Amino acid sequence: MESTSSATASSDPELDLIKQIRTHEVAIAELGSLSSSRTVYQKNGHLFFRTSIQKATSSEEKQLDQAKAKLEKLNSQ
Repeated sequence: MESTSSATASSDPELDLIKQIRTHEVAIAELGSLSSSRTVYQKNGHLFFRTSIQKATSSEEKQLDQAKAKLEKLNSQ
């Protein structure tokens, strides 16, 4: 019983990272489908800031790359 709960706890970070990666991929796809005249707001902490689609996309891509790097590091251990 103890080993099952510890195995579940160790897989949670990986599952969370996979969910984050999918969320960023969806956000990038949605940003790509918007017209250039569309207003975009990006969440930073608890606040939303108006930004351009290009800046929001590059920010999401950066976060996606970071999440993928964390997942690779987690899988290599």
